[in-house]
Amino acid sequence: MNNRINTLFSKKKSNILSIYFTAGYPALDDTMTILKNLDTAGVDLVEIGMPFSDPLADGPVIQHSSEQALLNGITIARLFDQLKEMRQHITMPIVLMGYLNPVMRYGVEAFLAKCAEVGVDGIILPDLPMDYYLSHFKTHCEYYNISNIMLISNDTSVERVRQIDEQTNGFIYLVSSNGTTGSNKSLESQQDYYRHIRSLELNNPALIGFGVRDKQTYELTNQYSSGAIIGTAFMKHINEHGIDTDSIQNFVKGIR
Repeated sequence: MNNRINTLFSKKKSNILSIYFTAGYPALDDTMTILKNLDTAGVDLVEIGMPFSDPLADGPVIQHSSEQALLNGITIARLFDQLKEMRQHITMPIVLMGYLNPVMRYGVEAFLAKCAEVGVDGIILPDLPMDYYLSHFKTHCEYYNISNIMLISNDTSVERVRQIDEQTNGFIYLVSSNGTTGSNKSLESQQDYYRHIRSLELNNPALIGFGVRDKQTYELTNQYSSGAIIGTAFMKHINEHGIDTDSIQNFVKGIR
């Protein structure tokens, strides 16, 4: 059964732009404002970060936003409350990105049921092991039609890439480097890796993230994948220019 993520990738094969932002930041109740403005700006897909006190994959910009959002009072329950009328306004696919520990505390099935209730289409939990996904998440993901999106890097074995491709749907998050988000490792230096993944002819499309920050890097990723995920550069932008409609539209226009 298709959800909005699968429908997007079936209709649009390239130049997909996914934007990440942190829930509850800059202010607690800014989540829906940012989401609506990204929708107005024509973004294809949005990843909403669920702040966590120990964000292993996040660089300093997103770590700071998570720390501030937690101070602001954001929780998973509060985020779901903010999103409860989302589908009255937003048609694009929405993914929640965070870490396993808070989801386990919330309750895996309860979390996925709530995702379905408010209209979330997918989840990304970078520290979710494959065996734990298979034993505790997969059945519920399939029941509630929530895509579980997993990350791969140039250290990921072909065997594991194939397993992820077989066991998940939506898209594969192709990490451009083994560093944290916002790292400046050259995307150009990873082109052999991108070609390698493309040569595997996977069932799932791929989006490239970590280090995509401007029009040049966005266009580079589109040569090798269905599109790109931009997080740190967008968070820097709203820190400097705010979250109003014009600010967010200007950012998106600068990428495309």
